Amino acid sequence: MDHFYFVRHGETVWNVENKICGATDIELTERGHLQAIETGRKILDMGIHADIILTSPLVRAKETARHISEITGIPMEVEPRVIEQNFGIWESTPRDGKEFHEAKKDMACRFGTGESMLQMAQRIYNLLDDIKAGDKEVILVAHNGIVRIVESYFRDMNNEEFSSCGIQNCEIKKYIFTNP
Repeated sequence: MDHFYFVRHGETVWNVENKICGATDIELTERGHLQAIETGRKILDMGIHADIILTSPLVRAKETARHISEITGIPMEVEPRVIEQNFGIWESTPRDGKEFHEAKKDMACRFGTGESMLQMAQRIYNLLDDIKAGDKEVILVAHNGIVRIVESYFRDMNNEEFSSCGIQNCEIKKYIFTNP
């Protein structure tokens, strides 16, 4: 396939509280559910057609994907490779903390008990290669940490750009594969 769409999950309590969710399984807020429903409608309004919604196994992404699927009729499937990064010692700490911002630049660091950016990049890059080689139009529903890796697949970024990269809750972004 020559493209795919990425949707970040709806709002969570920890998003509101400015905390890092990571691999911690945090529910959507009522607003997050409404955002997901609106995103499903927006996908219809934009004329986006897809064969499958691949979603993270974490409840905030699965619920977002479920709402989108119910509105659009696009079937969903859990894709374990798009689970959010385990940020180890940083989970539940302030998202905009200077220390965390700097830690995201250490690509091989596992944050104590978590997963390194390099480990995450391997699974996400492999998934993107599979989507590109496949024949299905895909919508990925996942997390802010995942979109950072997706962005790095498509463009050069320095460490500052990488650690600052992200999108809003329920933002829809289209990515186009180019041939080398």
